Amino acid sequence: MTPALAASAFDSLRLDAVPDQEALRRAYELPSDAAVRKQMTELTEQTRRLIGCSSLVLVATVDATGNCDVSPRGGPAGFVAVLDARTVAIPDATGNKRLDSLQNVVATGRAGLLFIIPGRATTLRVNGRACVSTRPELLSQLTAVGKPPASALVLGIDEVYPHCPKALLRSGAWKPEQWLPADAQPTSAEVTLAQLRMPELTIADIEKAEADSLKYRYE
Repeated sequence: MTPALAASAFDSLRLDAVPDQEALRRAYELPSDAAVRKQMTELTEQTRRLIGCSSLVLVATVDATGNCDVSPRGGPAGFVAVLDARTVAIPDATGNKRLDSLQNVVATGRAGLLFIIPGRATTLRVNGRACVSTRPELLSQLTAVGKPPASALVLGIDEVYPHCPKALLRSGAWKPEQWLPADAQPTSAEVTLAQLRMPELTIADIEKAEADSLKYRYE
């Protein structure tokens, strides 16, 4: 018989967690009029330009049973195509081929995006309907990441609004003098080795695999 898992801090904290939206709202002041009014259903010239400046977008999805996932997508500035005022397309560049985000989109038809511009604290949130397209005439336009992708995540905009810069300012994300030194952090290879739980592998094996995957990232 498999031993029961030990209770986590979450199991304790959920016992008296906020029970409903009414209780949650009582813990906060109401949002300002501007915070509500800035939400739109289509892109303006300015938000189009922001997307064109972004080289990193975080993609949030959920599967049919409610399991959540957030995955980064990156490329040169403008790699996300604005097809019209209510539609954007993200090329699916070579990755780990798990297809977590794309499978979730196929299952639920929804996604949320957070566009990030290196060096700038303002971000852009875009939420809406989503689909995965393999239409050749679309994919042929999406070559910013090296070659036409196998598919594209297409999002039909329901909500778009700039997000408050406070999180990036507090994090010091764009201030190298506030970054932790490399030797104060586990390396990518160390993290991966622990996750794989395969005693026959070494740090050198993982480092070589990581180097190879970056070397051939467009294949």
